[in-house]
Amino acid sequence: MLESSGSISPDYGKEKILERPTNGMGFLLVNSFLIILSLLGFVYAVAVPMAVVPRVLLIILFSLYGFIVGPILYAGLKVIKPNEALVLTLFGKYYGTLKKEGFYFVNPFVNAVNPAANTDPTTGNPKAKQQPDLVKASTNGSIQLVSKKISLKAMTLNNEKQKVNDAQGNPIIIGIVVIWKVVDCAKAVFSVDNYIEYLSIQCDSALRNVVRLFPYDASDEDGEKSLRGSSQEVAQDLKVELQGKVDVAGIEILEARITHLSYAPEIAAAMLQRQQASAIIAARQMIVEGAVGMVEMALKQLSENKIVELDDERKAAMVSNLLVVLCGNKDAQPIVNSGSIY
Repeated sequence: MLESSGSISPDYGKEKILERPTNGMGFLLVNSFLIILSLLGFVYAVAVPMAVVPRVLLIILFSLYGFIVGPILYAGLKVIKPNEALVLTLFGKYYGTLKKEGFYFVNPFVNAVNPAANTDPTTGNPKAKQQPDLVKASTNGSIQLVSKKISLKAMTLNNEKQKVNDAQGNPIIIGIVVIWKVVDCAKAVFSVDNYIEYLSIQCDSALRNVVRLFPYDASDEDGEKSLRGSSQEVAQDLKVELQGKVDVAGIEILEARITHLSYAPEIAAAMLQRQQASAIIAARQMIVEGAVGMVEMALKQLSENKIVELDDERKAAMVSNLLVVLCGNKDAQPIVNSGSIY
């Protein structure tokens, strides 16, 4: 049972690793030899004349092992590949976890448990509907076993894009990719109903919690973090937020990255105009600052070199002309003045 705090019960608080299970190959050879020996003994007890009581006992003994016990023991053979694990239960109780690759024999009555066996680990969505009893029908009509093994490899979860409001209340479309792996198989199986679906839902929740703290964009002068300009910081905050939510499921978050970021369609055009206006204003401000500096430099050099003496009215006219030339969008049209400004 689950505790009220959300953590698993003390029986599953620490994963029980089966460190030294029985060698599967050795058991396979011994059990096969005993089955063959039992079948030969069964044939011998039937064919060779002997007393009724010994014959019946031998027939029961050899047939019991050769036809029932021996074949049942084969169910305890398990093959574990690298970066795979089997969580085993025995009559409803946690039996242990096989993590080391190899060929092993365990109690034939144990049952492998993986609630996420029919869930796509890349999207968090259910796979194609499958038949019960650990089998599914393929397209060509053959029957395939549904693996109950838990992958310990690093996997990628790419959730669907979703609409979220940023810190300024603007609706944005954002998508993330999360690289994760299972580090505690017992927690993954017994703490949550389906650890892949749980991770997918927590990704959406963590994404909303993090995105609402940042604006979509911020100017360089403000020095404020934004979703577009501070992707590394946002990804780190998202990883920390998500890790705190999935610890209970025995999952480790290796990396979280934003894969898609854009304004929602209903405000995309207005926000584009806003960005263009901001860019134009910033460019104009830089042009004006440069033009003022150039005018100041021109007046200073004219005065120092005593090329011409300008009174305040002529200085004002010169400044006006230079600013028009330097700040105009089009090429200036020169006008020759043959008279005097007085």
